[in-house]
Amino acid sequence: MKTLSDAFEHTLQDIYFAENQLVKALPKVESAANGKKLKQAVSEHLEETKGQVKTLEKVFKSLGKEAKGEKCDAIEGLIKEAEGIMDEMTGEAKNAALLAACQAVEHYEIARYGTLREWAKVLGHNEAHDLLTEILDQEKAANSKLTNLAVSEINNG
Repeated sequence: MKTLSDAFEHTLQDIYFAENQLVKALPKVESAANGKKLKQAVSEHLEETKGQVKTLEKVFKSLGKEAKGEKCDAIEGLIKEAEGIMDEMTGEAKNAALLAACQAVEHYEIARYGTLREWAKVLGHNEAHDLLTEILDQEKAANSKLTNLAVSEINNG
């Protein structure tokens, strides 16, 4: 990779892989969560994530590229961490730690989508810029929802 365009395409493939892995992982998180509100938040974000995969496919199409993923070590590590929480924790600690793991994923996605959006702008990919902005806004809203749930309920024991 030598150009910004190369980095943009590679990072787009990385996040596409990540979102597809999350579609597989989130049902396990939902199942492991205790309590209606956390289960609901995870379920809602699963549906949103499925939509984000479709939106990313539109981004690839707008670039004249095939939608394909590139292995993302970061998301694999974050999912592995969540799996450890599901296997090893119980009680109120489990929900708090699961919520924190979900937020770690959101923060990773916010960082990636923020970068991709700005690179799309610099590279003149206006449609991609708009689509990536849409996903970035969704990720920020999901993070805010998780923060509110943590502060109002989950972290209070």
